[in-house]
Amino acid sequence: MNLLIISASQRTQSQSAKVANYIAETSSQFSETNHIELCKQRLPMWDGEDDSKQDNDSDWLAINSQLQKMDALILITPEWGGTASPLLKNLLMMAQATDIGHKPVLIVSVVNGISGAYPVAELRMNAFSNNKLVAIPDHLIIRNVEDILNTFKKHNQQEDKVITRQDKSIRHRIGYSLHTLLHYSQAMKTLRDSLRGNIYNNEHLYPYGM
Repeated sequence: MNLLIISASQRTQSQSAKVANYIAETSSQFSETNHIELCKQRLPMWDGEDDSKQDNDSDWLAINSQLQKMDALILITPEWGGTASPLLKNLLMMAQATDIGHKPVLIVSVVNGISGAYPVAELRMNAFSNNKLVAIPDHLIIRNVEDILNTFKKHNQQEDKVITRQDKSIRHRIGYSLHTLLHYSQAMKTLRDSLRGNIYNNEHLYPYGM
């Protein structure tokens, strides 16, 4: 199973990218893992026209190639003003159901505080209607992010003592979420194969959500 992680902070050297790198290092149950840091990509603010996705030396084709190949997706967004990243929402509007439809996605919200629920609710409500991604029931909110996930490699007993209980808890929860996402990706690959082999009459009339 091919896992794609997209971190969507608008800042370089972000906490979102740190979380993405930690998840990538601990996702060995997937056969391949790739990470796209959106702020380092060249993507236009989409105007609704397919041709504009490739304006100004856009990286859209390379990103879409990875979206097409993936079996599972992790979307990591910071919470700014109670909302998800504009970069991420722009990308999700550009992506098409023919490329990413019926693929499972794990939503991860990152915040240096104790909030973080609003981006999850926003993405669940209005980010997947047209592209037909399927958000799994589990999600992650990484609170007080500057204080956790700062050591990636396996720890010996002495190092474990300096990792807080909160840090250990979120690491274990990340492991559980990856385990769940893997099984969704396996099941939904079978679903996609079934849908491709059983086309509904005039299915082309319904490319978008209702």
